[in-house]
Amino acid sequence: MSALAEVTTGIPAGTWTIDPVWSVLEFEVRKAGLVNIKGRVPGFTGTITGGDAPSLQGVVDARSLTTFDEQRDGHLQSPDFFDTARHPELRFSSISVEVEGDELRVEGDLTIRGVTKPVQLEGRFVGAAHDPYGNERIGVELEGVVDRNDFGLAWNAPLPGGGFLLPDEVTLRATFAAVRAA
Repeated sequence: MSALAEVTTGIPAGTWTIDPVWSVLEFEVRKAGLVNIKGRVPGFTGTITGGDAPSLQGVVDARSLTTFDEQRDGHLQSPDFFDTARHPELRFSSISVEVEGDELRVEGDLTIRGVTKPVQLEGRFVGAAHDPYGNERIGVELEGVVDRNDFGLAWNAPLPGGGFLLPDEVTLRATFAAVRAA
């Protein structure tokens, strides 16, 4: 077993580039109170810094958001939601990363539609290993909930029996595989 694979707590020191091919960034909302609709974000970049002062930064291409439904995706890109013509990027920058064993608590600033708000994500450092090509990799999983209205994503539709089509809360999930930067 390599020394890297023996790491059991905290994010190893160094800079790690998030690999979008090995990673999943998604969001989820309960539509009409009945079903969870999930979306994915294939277009993103980011870095994780480990060691004594861990941090996480990332940029999302908002035009890449997909719920696998062309009509819904078009609506998400419209001014009703992300307004990707005027705001093509979403950004995240950590302010603090608390590490307790493998558990992570990340406080950071999330920017959507030009509005920056603090968010909290919780998760864990999954581990470190070498891939089949000799690259050093780490895994990090994070999850949090945001109020979409905080970012100007206030569109909604009333339901005939009362209530609204969309809740205010959106769950964000990330499973990142990152490779040691050169």
